[in-house]
Amino acid sequence: MKNIFDVLKDSHEKQRLLMDALLQTSGDTQARQELYVNLKDELTKHAIAEERHFYAPLIESDQSIDMTRHGIAEHHGIDKIIAQLDDTEMSSPAWLVLMKTLRDKVEHHLEEEEQRFFQTAGRVLDTEQKETLARKYEKEVA
Repeated sequence: MKNIFDVLKDSHEKQRLLMDALLQTSGDTQARQELYVNLKDELTKHAIAEERHFYAPLIESDQSIDMTRHGIAEHHGIDKIIAQLDDTEMSSPAWLVLMKTLRDKVEHHLEEEEQRFFQTAGRVLDTEQKETLARKYEKEVA
């Protein structure tokens, strides 16, 4: 049985692969458009499900409340960059600059979660909670 950390890491890996592939594209091409739509979809679904099925139970604990708030704030920062990308021509050099900024923000967020937040959450949640949250997360993003 997968736990919440396993399913979040799977999503994180998908995000990394989509960002890497997207940064290999150029101009306003069909490949760039499709990869960008897929990345936005993955980031949006991930953030909503993560906030509902990972952050929500953790915000109740003194051990993890600050990290949870920080994670939610980072999601909002990522949303702002996506909005800027949506308003920028894909063929513009500014789009690529914004995309690299998005990659940096997302990478920072993922690394912070995997290196620090998961350890704290592992102490706050019991085994049953970790498995239940994984099922709820997977159902939400499906």
